[in-house]
Amino acid sequence: MMQRGRPGKSASPPPRKPSQRPLLPALLALGVFAAVVAARLPASWVLPMAHRQLRCARIAGSVWDGYCGGAIVRGTSLGTVTWRVQPAELLKARLGAHLTAVRANASMSADVAIGLDGTVAARNVVIDLPLKPAFVPALPPFISGKAVADLRRLEVTRAGVIRRIQGRIEVRHLIDSSGQVTPLGSFIVTFPGGAGEPVGRLRDLGGPLALEGSLRLTAQPGYVLNARVAARSDAVPSLLNALEYLGTPDAEGRRPFALAGTY
Repeated sequence: MMQRGRPGKSASPPPRKPSQRPLLPALLALGVFAAVVAARLPASWVLPMAHRQLRCARIAGSVWDGYCGGAIVRGTSLGTVTWRVQPAELLKARLGAHLTAVRANASMSADVAIGLDGTVAARNVVIDLPLKPAFVPALPPFISGKAVADLRRLEVTRAGVIRRIQGRIEVRHLIDSSGQVTPLGSFIVTFPGGAGEPVGRLRDLGGPLALEGSLRLTAQPGYVLNARVAARSDAVPSLLNALEYLGTPDAEGRRPFALAGTY
């Protein structure tokens, strides 16, 4: 006899996977929320952790647009520093911002970007400051004057080496007070830019000391200055006496002058 087969069970359909469509709006909402939080994140929460050697007496605004009052970096007072982040730099894996710093009669502004390797690339750098140890700690206390810089491009490595520089730097009304008060005049160094160690053309802008030469920035980091100098008719006796230590003048009345060091 044939046995009747047991009625087979109908195959149950596979369990449905939960729809993933609701996940996308959730992620978008989370992204919007994170962006809003980041945009409004108080700078006072972030700056103390951003740089251990940075101190601010007053902090306001957000990490995107804010200011640090009474800023001190590595013992040097910068006054009031303001920033405005440039989001386009993030597409180049760099953190970029427009920075300004104002302290008494000194000011600085620049578009600055920091790469993953620590290299700082700056454009449109404008600096105006008095030459005093309070502003330039490495400056001898007997040297005074004013420095003005207008640089289209400046690139500095993490080690402090100036790798590229294009623009001009002026030193105006330079005075040496190491002995008698000796006016030196005003000078300018112009860097054309390009690859290799930066070399700028150095010359005077009038005054008691005529000067022409070059300034090379090295990888120590350091500098090498080579120039020829001569006193003009309005030079004070102390300047004339100082130049005599440089040796015999050439046919044009100029003496060689060289200076090298690190910074």
